[in-house]
Formats: sequence, structure tokens, C-alpha cells
Amino acid sequence: MNILITGAMGYLGSQIVKRLMTERNDCHVIATDIKLEPDFELTDSITYEQVDVRSSELQQLFERYHVDTVIHLATIVTPGKKSDRSFEYSVDVEGTRNVIEACVATNVKRLIVSSSGAAYGYHADNVNWISEDEPIRGNGAFAYAYHKRLVEEMLADYHESNQELEQIIFRIGTILGENVDNQITDLFKKPYILGVKGSKSPFVFIWDQDVVSCFIRAIDSDQTGIYNIAGDGALTIDEIAEQLGKSVIRLPASLLRFGLAGLKKLRLTQYGPEQLDFLRYRPVLDNTKMKKEFGFVPSYTSAQVFQRFVAQKQEE
Repeated sequence: MNILITGAMGYLGSQIVKRLMTERNDCHVIATDIKLEPDFELTDSITYEQVDVRSSELQQLFERYHVDTVIHLATIVTPGKKSDRSFEYSVDVEGTRNVIEACVATNVKRLIVSSSGAAYGYHADNVNWISEDEPIRGNGAFAYAYHKRLVEEMLADYHESNQELEQIIFRIGTILGENVDNQITDLFKKPYILGVKGSKSPFVFIWDQDVVSCFIRAIDSDQTGIYNIAGDGALTIDEIAEQLGKSVIRLPASLLRFGLAGLKKLRLTQYGPEQLDFLRYRPVLDNTKMKKEFGFVPSYTSAQVFQRFVAQKQEE
């Protein structure tokens, strides 16, 4: 079996590669990324190729290695300061289109894609527990959420005319692990936890190694389709603050919107007033289908994941 991974040098990608190296001896892994050199040791069963997912050379790469399965992880999760929406769209959406077309052209059997709970969007009328049957409404104001929505809509369109290409899509909750560092973990580093008045701001968490296990399992699973990936339960912003030993400062939505707009205008923050909805209308993922149909039970609940994360940070 020949497994090609895009975004293999990213947080999830590098861990999936390392797990495949230790757990599978029946496959050849073609790790791809835009970086010049890999940060893992190459072996007879691991090949590294520098390639951009938008490149016209991608199909040739698939053909050269007779790729059976693709794990598509390449995406812009945390944009750099010099990033812009057009670049992020070209990678997230057009890059995915290029990957799908290469899969179809070279008769790849299975495509496993990392999506996000953000694809559901940040909306006041989100149901309390969002199942995979709920519509994806990723907000246009959030590039990441909107692009995940566009990508999933595109995958659905391709599936109608190319059903021989099996698809597994993981809508992943907030990932925590030993080395996670992103805009969500930044919220937990401050001397206080910022909240929106009138909102509990619930979070669903999943341990990074459980996410990796889902991707490994998906390679040989009989199942296809879409699955929410999250631990059981959710934590409110108050419960998060309590575990951190910090206070919650709740501000009115109108004041936060005004403040964020001013700070962004002065270029003192990359986040604008849209971040208000990111905090108060968080999608809470129902993981029933993951457990009952995909057959994966996470090692830890959302609360336990956060406990492990806090404990690990205190040891550093």
C-alpha cells in the first residue's frame, strides 16, 4: 500500500508519519510538504517529496508512486502576519481541488481529509450538540471556517460523479496535546480568561494522539463518510478558568466588538470584531457517530483532555 500525506510537516502530519513508521510495516509512506527537508528520519518505507499542493506536478507524483490512499492535511490553520485571504483560499480550496483531481486522474482508492468543527460555523442558532446531519455554515468572516465549508461542498460534488474514490472526512474539535500552540491555547495563557457576557462559550477537546489514531484507523476502515472527532462532553469557559486557577472577565458583546475593531485598525492585533462570534457561538460536536459507526472511542473526555493539557504545561 502506498500512502501519500500532504502537509506532512505540520503538527498532525508529522505525528501521523511517525506513528505509521512504528505501527505499520506493510506500507510505503510518501510524505509531502512545502518545506525543503523533513524533520524525521527517512527509511526504506518513508519517502519525502517537497511539493506545493497547488502544483501541476502533483498528479505526476501520484502516478510515480502508484498512490492508493491520500491523507490530505495541508491547510492554513494559523495565518502568518503577511498572509491574506487570497493566499489562504489558494492553499485551502484550490489546493484541495488539485489534490482531488490528482486522486481521480490516477485512480486513488481512498481520500482521508482533515476538516474541522469550524465548518459548522459560529452562529447564535447552532443546536446544543451538532451532529454530522446539521448543515455546514462556515462563516465568511472566518477564512478557516469558510474554506472548510467550501472544501466539504466541493468534496460532496466530486463524490457524486466519482463514487469510486472513497472519502472519509473528519470534522475535528479543538485539539490539545503536549506541543499544541495556536490561537485557542493563546486564550489560556493570559492572566485571566476573556468571556462574553451572557455566553458560556463551551469547548469540546480531543487529545492529539486520538486524532492521529483516527487517521491511522481510516486507512483500512470499512467505513466512509463524515465524522465529528471530539471527546465526550464539553467545558464552559468558567470550568476552563477554574482548572487554570484564573478568573473570567466577562465583557458586553458591544464593548468587545468596538475594542477589537479599534485594536485591529491600529494594527495592535490580527483579530477583528468577528472574533466575538468565535468566542460566544462555539459549535459543540456530538461524537455519537464516531463511536457507533466509525468504531473509535476516544481515550479521554473533553474534561480529561484539558486536565492533561494543564498538567503538562505545569510541568514545563
